[in-house]
Amino acid sequence: MDREALVRRHNVRQQALDPRSPVSVGNGEFAFTMDLTGLQTFPGLYPVGVRDELPPGTLLGTQAQWAWHSVPPAGPYTLADSTVLYDSPRGSVPYVDMVGEIVNDRETDTSAAETWLRANPHRLDLGRIGFRLIEDGQERALTPSDVTATEQTLDLWTGTVTSRFMLAGHPVKVTTACHPDVDGLGLRVESPALGHGLLIGIDFPYGSEAWHDAADWTKPEAHTTKLDLPAQAPTTNATQWVVHRELDDSRYDVVVTGSGLDLEQAGEHSVRINAKRDVLDLSIAFVSGGDGDCIPRGNKESQATTVASQQAKPGAGVVRSPELEAGSCVAAASADWWPRFWCSGGAIELDSTSDPRAKELERRIVLSQYLTTINCSGSLPPQETGLVCNSWRGRFHLEMHWWHAAHFAPWNRVELLLPSLRWYSTVLDAARQTAKQQGFDGVRWPKQVGPDGRESPSTIGTFLIWQQPHPIYLAELVYRANPTREVLEEFAEIVLDSAAFMASFAHPTPRGFELGPPLIPAQESYGAIRSTVTNPTFELAYWQWGLNTAAAWRERLGLEPVPAWSDVAEGMVPPRVVDGVYAAIDAEPFTIRTDHPSMLCALGVLPETALIDPDVMRATLKDVLADWDWGSTWGWDYPVMAMTAARLGDPEAAVDALLLEAGKNTVLPNGHNRQTDSLPLYLPGNGGLLAAAALMAAGWDNGPDRHAPGFPPDWTVRWEGLVQSP
Repeated sequence: MDREALVRRHNVRQQALDPRSPVSVGNGEFAFTMDLTGLQTFPGLYPVGVRDELPPGTLLGTQAQWAWHSVPPAGPYTLADSTVLYDSPRGSVPYVDMVGEIVNDRETDTSAAETWLRANPHRLDLGRIGFRLIEDGQERALTPSDVTATEQTLDLWTGTVTSRFMLAGHPVKVTTACHPDVDGLGLRVESPALGHGLLIGIDFPYGSEAWHDAADWTKPEAHTTKLDLPAQAPTTNATQWVVHRELDDSRYDVVVTGSGLDLEQAGEHSVRINAKRDVLDLSIAFVSGGDGDCIPRGNKESQATTVASQQAKPGAGVVRSPELEAGSCVAAASADWWPRFWCSGGAIELDSTSDPRAKELERRIVLSQYLTTINCSGSLPPQETGLVCNSWRGRFHLEMHWWHAAHFAPWNRVELLLPSLRWYSTVLDAARQTAKQQGFDGVRWPKQVGPDGRESPSTIGTFLIWQQPHPIYLAELVYRANPTREVLEEFAEIVLDSAAFMASFAHPTPRGFELGPPLIPAQESYGAIRSTVTNPTFELAYWQWGLNTAAAWRERLGLEPVPAWSDVAEGMVPPRVVDGVYAAIDAEPFTIRTDHPSMLCALGVLPETALIDPDVMRATLKDVLADWDWGSTWGWDYPVMAMTAARLGDPEAAVDALLLEAGKNTVLPNGHNRQTDSLPLYLPGNGGLLAAAALMAAGWDNGPDRHAPGFPPDWTVRWEGLVQSP
């Protein structure tokens, strides 16, 4: 297979500004999103929709896994004031609820403590880098009318972006790249305009508590920016400048390195970079901690431990070398790393298929590999919008972790899954305390969190349980890729303690072991009746599969079995069937036809279990496809339907589901899965697509022997390097 041709035919090329579709460069730990100038010159033209009457945010972010900030609280806020006792089959159980409510994703009537606890720590925008112009001795921002003849190409094969435009009659060429091992950019600007007033500015914001924005530009008094005098770079002849940043307890440095340029502090929180010639070749590195004690990142596996050890304090993350060489050297490092990435792992080629849908599906698959690598392969579970911009203040949702990361394993790139899976070991104590307070064994994983793992007050999140088996599933994928004692021992505590909670959470009844109440299933439409919801179909099957998998881990480790685990797994109540199809829950109203059709996950995301009848699931899939509120679904629902259809032997329905025309199944020119104005990209949709495509191409354990069982037989499907799914 000619992988270079496969990848490069899906390069992102744009000649006109698309406010929904900027491109990014990144390495999993750091990303930079740019406009058509190759920088962030026009942030207001790439808006994230307005929420709660706040100013719109921007898609043009500069973010790193370590970059978090907390606004000092006005009081000693704790979760205690939001804790409510709920009746359960085991007696009263405390849950972190909310005084206020969440209506259409808007927080209403929340207390000051709840607002702060939900918003802190929040992911930080490290700085906005854009072109400025000196005219008649005065500096001004560029306007869109200043820039003509725009042309931009993201070359996926090298991970570099080339942007060309005309400015005041001068051609401008900008090359933008991210170093594969350092949190930093390489920029090379070639233009006579550099001698006629064109310069680069870096502006620094305060951290933002807004739902959708990582930058607050209204509080200049709340943070400090200080530019040091220039010095020679330690190992090169280039000149190096360091900008020190301090925001409350968060500190970081910005290190600019290059030759033939000058830096000056042009404002309280602004730095300007001027060129001395027609070529500006520089690097900009972002370093956490602000102490200059930096070491190279190395590989992702070793990096995860370093991150975990420093995450107790927001803003104190991985410390790495700030010394990048010129921008062209950064681009060369990127151009070395990305071809090796593309030649590793799996590949799927559909271009020879006559069905026009095949080319679009191939485009989505290739772009999703790029986007999940730069946004979802880092040392923390990613937020839904990755390192592009903030959603839910940049806090990550653990029920989404499977959708962000599981696909790395069947694509034979399990090393990209390892860093975020290792994060769970850093919050074991907090998760164990939650389980203990509620009277359960093991660990109960939170839902909406920052690096510290502290739960957020919520009328929904703390009642979800489907994130609980995710670490078991992800660890099993790692073991399948590398079935060694070392893997078992590294993730044993995560797997076994997850299962211990699951076994104790299920309660015995004359019918069998049941789940809830209270709980909210993956299909969150039942939030208002969380105190009475029982036995969601997907969660029942996930409980059985997860406990059986954890039991297999005990056997592999040479440990004695836990009888209660097998008792619960074998004794789960069967899912409710209504009119011949699986209901979402085992209580009235049984199925609400909005949000996720999550019952399909029970045979699709999961392999076949004893609880699920394939014939009933086949009828359920048909019922969903015939009549569901597609406007209320989310981007990962379409891969769910595709995986279910594939496992049921219906490849036509699998492809139809992946490419179903629906608003939240939109995939933009840059490859992002758009949802709404306020959620303009959604990486769980990209990760889900890759999980589905791998399953459809390579199949699954004990599945059909035929080639590409999840694709129509008249499609020409070439694939290599994939791994079968469970």
